[in-house]
Amino acid sequence: MTIKNICCLGAGYVGGPTMSVIALKCPEIKVTVVDLNEARIAAWNDENLENLPIYEPGLDKVVEKARGRNLFFSTDVDTAIAEADMIFIAVNTPTKTYGEGKGMAADLKFVELSARQIARVAKSDKIIVEKSTLPVRTAETLQTILDHTGNGVHFEVLSNPEFLAEGTAMDDLFNADRVLIGGNETPEGQKAIAALVEVYAHWLKPSQILTTNVWSSELSKLTANAFLAQRISSINAMSALCEATEANVNEVAHAIGTDSRIGPKFLKASVGFGGSCFQKDILNLVYLCRYFNLPEVADYWEQVIKLNDYQKYRFAKKIITTLFNTVNGKKIAFLGWAFKKDTNDTRESAAIYVAEHLIEDGAEIHIYDPQVSEAKIISDMQYLWSLKGLNENKIEQKLKQLVVYNSYEKAVKNAHAIAILTEWDEFLGYPWGKIYIEMLKPAFVFDGRNLLDLDKLNKIGFKSYTIGK
Repeated sequence: MTIKNICCLGAGYVGGPTMSVIALKCPEIKVTVVDLNEARIAAWNDENLENLPIYEPGLDKVVEKARGRNLFFSTDVDTAIAEADMIFIAVNTPTKTYGEGKGMAADLKFVELSARQIARVAKSDKIIVEKSTLPVRTAETLQTILDHTGNGVHFEVLSNPEFLAEGTAMDDLFNADRVLIGGNETPEGQKAIAALVEVYAHWLKPSQILTTNVWSSELSKLTANAFLAQRISSINAMSALCEATEANVNEVAHAIGTDSRIGPKFLKASVGFGGSCFQKDILNLVYLCRYFNLPEVADYWEQVIKLNDYQKYRFAKKIITTLFNTVNGKKIAFLGWAFKKDTNDTRESAAIYVAEHLIEDGAEIHIYDPQVSEAKIISDMQYLWSLKGLNENKIEQKLKQLVVYNSYEKAVKNAHAIAILTEWDEFLGYPWGKIYIEMLKPAFVFDGRNLLDLDKLNKIGFKSYTIGK
């Protein structure tokens, strides 16, 4: 089966970049990305490529080449579904905030709604591709919904999890370590797998495209993220011990990273990991282990999350204790709000939770991030506090302790301390001598990303601190 028309449900951080690259590399395939969010689709169609809803280096150039040729963004979901041979589901699958599995299980309501809409609209056979991160055996759920509510057409469900890192997503797509495709071990399932392999084969080598059964594919995504997050929590755990013993976590990480069995990647100590995947996927893994009566396995993976939460709390506590055991009424400048550099994604960003701890102690948080808007920062804090049960009046009171700027100069002026929460490269080039003059004395810098040269800062006059030293 040769694919001529692809539809993707969801125009977010996965669907947008992935479909843009497929469209660029497969000019003979029409690719339509659909979303019910009209503002998001309007941003994808904006002539000014700086207004794309996602900041991802290199994405604008790909969209510019493919958009209008064979790449389209639309809110007309039904038409796109009806025309497609292959439909990618790339909708949000957040952690449940209600009911059974609250705080751990994946909320699959958007996936189920997508399946029901496909079943209602489709009049011809379709290949359905799970692109969202999903629990093991979700494909079975999708197949059941499609088979029992469809119009007598045949649906074949594949698992094709994304392994993109925000900030390097375009390179991850063009030069993938691997593309994983899971499907049924039936003649129809193998034909569907072959059709998707043919799409990726436009630019990837056969050795980069792995095929498995559908269950292995689904579980591989959760496992990959769990292993990566585990490495971060492991080095962060050692960073606390390094601070207590006057060891240097960077030296420890380098020493163990030279061991070929361990390797150097994901051994950079920091204030903690964030993003849409690591915490959500591990919590999902924990929930699945408890569901299948594997409490020891669940406890093991849950500890990765606990350590990450501890690291954020530890960083906030360090600021409070260093500033003479109180930050009440003090101006703390945050440089960075995104969960990592080269993205405007703030989901589960360490900055959110460090800000919460400091605001609870009375601090005034003054924020600058080169890519994150004031509206997004305020929304992040409102969401966190609403989850914790605060009413609107209390949230409004707390928001008075938070100020967002469009320049770093305003954020740091007259600040008692600066906290680096995102490793943006531009922070390295700031005139730190001038910044020191503008701050209250003693002037403190807390580098949560091990980004800056502390010796230089100390020579200027700062009292500076970082993770694991």
